[in-house]
Order: sequence, then C-alpha cells, then structure tokens
Amino acid sequence: MYFELNNYKLIKMKKLLFLLLFIPLLSFSQEESKVVLYTPNPSSNFPEMTFYKTSHDFGTINNGAAQETVFNYTNTGNTPLIIVDIRSTCGCTIPVGWSKKPLLPGESSQFAVKFNGKGANKVSKTVTVTTNTKKGKETVRISAFIVNP
Repeated sequence: MYFELNNYKLIKMKKLLFLLLFIPLLSFSQEESKVVLYTPNPSSNFPEMTFYKTSHDFGTINNGAAQETVFNYTNTGNTPLIIVDIRSTCGCTIPVGWSKKPLLPGESSQFAVKFNGKGANKVSKTVTVTTNTKKGKETVRISAFIVNP
C-alpha cells in the first residue's frame, strides 16, 4: 500500500511538473515572430568595383623580407561603393589604408597589402574585399617565390 501511494504521488508530481514546463512553452509559441530580411531589388543598380590590377607577384624574395603593394580601384557603377571590410587568408598578409567612406560613381581609391615575406617556395595569398557590390565580395591576390639565403 505504501508503494502504491508513493507511486501515485510520483505520477501526480510528474504530471504537474510537465504542465508547469509545457504551458509556458505554449504561450511563447503563440507569439508571432516577424523577421525582416533585406533583399535588394534585382533590377536595382549596384556599384561596381573595378581594379587596376587584381594580382601582384613580388617575384623571388628572401625569406623574411617584408613586401608591400597597392591595389587601386574605381567605382564604375551608378551608386556609391561602400567597402565594409578587407581581410586576408592569414596573419602574414595585412590590408591597410582603406577608407570606409562611400566612394561615389567614377571616383577612385586604393588600399595597401603588407606581406611579411615568410615562407618557403611559391606562396600565394588572397585578400577578400567585402562590399555592397552585386557579388558582395571581391578578391585580389599576392604571390612570391621565397628562398632561404
């Protein structure tokens, strides 16, 4: 009899606990969630980023000899170009000197890429430019053949 009474109480407690946990979930699920995603109009104009060059080869360099090059670009689209971010594939290649100000159609600008020159043999690094162009990302590359003197 004692076991049956405890089992009955245990079942009742489980049901109560279930209801206490389940009812709040129902009240949250009744709320209407509104998620607004920005999707550009496919017929709208986008800025276009045109580079003077999209790759640079430093040639043969000694291991550890730091290098730097500049990438020039022009907004050849019809709306302002905004560079959101510029990142490289590793810490040995650092983009610097780029403006976050909108670049009006027809205007030009530039950014530099610094490479620490460390490695061995043929190395190639990609720098990704996040923009408001139709593709959303543009890339430039640097390369070098590194020798140990």
